Amino acid sequence: MATKIPVSQVVVVEGKYDKIALSHVIDAYIVTTEGFGIFHGEEKKVLLRRLAEKHGLIILTDSDGGGHQIRSTLSGLLPKDRVTHLYIPARTGKEKRKKAPSKAGLLGVEGMDPDTLRALFLPFASGTDPRPRGEEITTTDLYLDGLLGGEGATEKRRRLTDALDLPPLSARPLLATLNLLYGKDAYRAKLKELFGGE
Repeated sequence: MATKIPVSQVVVVEGKYDKIALSHVIDAYIVTTEGFGIFHGEEKKVLLRRLAEKHGLIILTDSDGGGHQIRSTLSGLLPKDRVTHLYIPARTGKEKRKKAPSKAGLLGVEGMDPDTLRALFLPFASGTDPRPRGEEITTTDLYLDGLLGGEGATEKRRRLTDALDLPPLSARPLLATLNLLYGKDAYRAKLKELFGGE
């Protein structure tokens, strides 16, 4: 069995089955939102704010609409400089314990294979700084590269997120994810590979 990845930040997931799946891969303090319970649980909101301020948080929700809604709610509650957003790939399928697939037909965090989860968290192993070195990608870069604000920008973003094994992302979360996981040089290389001289 592979060694668990030690992660110093607190990890936030939606439910107990997500927590169980992650606990086989990482050694971290994992907190659940109890699904949509985060919308009503004031104590949980206070706890997450305190944990974010003290340790930093990594948020990992499902790729469906519910996951995006929970992520958006958390983003509005928590200090932005203390939160990192990770995204699972948008893969179709059904979790083993469920009788039918989710409404969106996508696997959630609990349905991801251990290698996929391990790859997500490896850059966050305690004592490492996951941010790529070098120049940051900016909103202007996204605009000039046709990924923001112009005709076909949504489709171009979708092609990029598909190539990077990410769920569809709007411009702001895409920018944060690109800077966190790739950096400008890798971003430029991927654009050239995907779009050439488009």
